[in-house]
Amino acid sequence: MVIADMEAAWNRGDFQGYMRGFLNPGVVFVSRGQFQRDWQGTLDHYVRDYGGSPEKRGTLHFYDIKVEMLAPDAAQLISRYHLDRAESPQYGINTRLMRKVGARWVIALNHVSSSETPDPNDPVEAHRP
Repeated sequence: MVIADMEAAWNRGDFQGYMRGFLNPGVVFVSRGQFQRDWQGTLDHYVRDYGGSPEKRGTLHFYDIKVEMLAPDAAQLISRYHLDRAESPQYGINTRLMRKVGARWVIALNHVSSSETPDPNDPVEAHRP
């Protein structure tokens, strides 16, 4: 699954691998109330803001993933996420338009809504002492 591969790539510090889940170059990425520039701009943002160390990158978890097929080559995916790290953990929801391009599913539109408040149903938070 695209999302599982993206999560694994992020958690090993492979931002290029993470970005393979997005339509290149045409992804539309919305975060923090702004459009990211494009595929390369989004990669640059991740490297700049999350690269450098495992502590800065954190561990990414996607959960409560729901997929609705819209057409044979289009699907809507909504999921929760948790970026687990000591400083500035992030919680939120991703809304994604997935498109089938050739034999591959990729994210054509990604909207992120972040929160500083943990989700009470977050499986990571539920297992903390």
